[in-house]
Amino acid sequence: MEYRPRSKRFLLSVSLVAVLAGPCQYASGQSASGENLLAAGNAAMRKGDLLEAEHDFAAYVAAAPSSAEGHFNLGLVKLQQKKLDDSIAELKKSIALKPRMRGAHLFLGIGLYRLDQLSAASAALEEEVRISPSDPVAWMWLGVSELAEGHNKKAAASLDKAAELNPKDVDILYHQGRAHMLVSKETYEEMYKVAPDSWRIHQVLAQSFAEADRPQDAISECNKALELRPNEPGLHQQLGDVYWSQNDLAKAKEEFLAEMRIDPYNVDVKFKLAVVSLERSEMDEARQLLTDVLRAQPNFAAAHYQLGRVEAQLQNNDKAANEFLAAIHDAGDAPDTEIVKQSYYGLALAYRRLQRTEEARAAMDSFTRLKQQAEAEQSQKLQNKLKRADHEKEKSTTND
Repeated sequence: MEYRPRSKRFLLSVSLVAVLAGPCQYASGQSASGENLLAAGNAAMRKGDLLEAEHDFAAYVAAAPSSAEGHFNLGLVKLQQKKLDDSIAELKKSIALKPRMRGAHLFLGIGLYRLDQLSAASAALEEEVRISPSDPVAWMWLGVSELAEGHNKKAAASLDKAAELNPKDVDILYHQGRAHMLVSKETYEEMYKVAPDSWRIHQVLAQSFAEADRPQDAISECNKALELRPNEPGLHQQLGDVYWSQNDLAKAKEEFLAEMRIDPYNVDVKFKLAVVSLERSEMDEARQLLTDVLRAQPNFAAAHYQLGRVEAQLQNNDKAANEFLAAIHDAGDAPDTEIVKQSYYGLALAYRRLQRTEEARAAMDSFTRLKQQAEAEQSQKLQNKLKRADHEKEKSTTND
């Protein structure tokens, strides 16, 4: 079934606002009156007075019909007014006069997309990315159009490029995730057609059930996969993760041990086995496993933190402090500030037991600062989420 994104209208508003903040204001050899009309049109656009902007740009185009910029500006206004046929006609005139004009193919593609002329929209957007290969908005719209056509792999590649150019844009990330999800779905469907009885099918189902918070179904599918491939690397680890998520530490440990027998050099499993052993108060076993992990990966911050927890439990406070310091050093500012925060807390307790009062106070201050920072960031994320929801609701009401 062809996929049509539901958020066309919202995306159109976002993209146009970004570009319409500064429509084209240049045209070679224009008269003073022409300059005044362009200036007036631009001012009207900034105020949101689309009727006045349309009047001014239309007057300018009438006086200077060979101005690509004039047709471009008029096309943008008409696109914002949802006069799609008129907008497309003006943008095509702009392109005919100046084929490599930046943005013209982009907005032509958006207009064609709005009219569901998807093949033509993708062609226009492909031309835009050739002209402006560093424009993430153009790559995003190309990906959105390709998704609507059902070309999911092409869309994923386009949206990956957009995300590379602008990795923090929420719209890009949303469509990138959607594209890869659809590619995965296609791949799994093809896999099922090729080998419906394969152990891989059960593995995929287990993953999907785990993500859907259906642990018993996930366990059942993992066991079915293991019946078919009992020595397949990764399957016992997958099952162990499900048990661990359900706090069934005994079964989680059993599966991680089974994975270690198949793949004894798997550092990730060895680390998980160590943490499970720590949670089961099996300190000597946890310490040995973590020591092995750090021998293989000396800068593994999480392993230093967990080993610090073990040494603290064993009352080896000097060793615990050293491990927490190593965790802080190796984690740095990223990617896991939670490890740094918790390491400062463990360090403060270790210093307190060692009666190193000033160092304990400094470590606790660092923990408090990071805790407050994390709470502020979480609060800001919630506020931003609520604002986006209100904004989308307002946009939906306005567009309806």
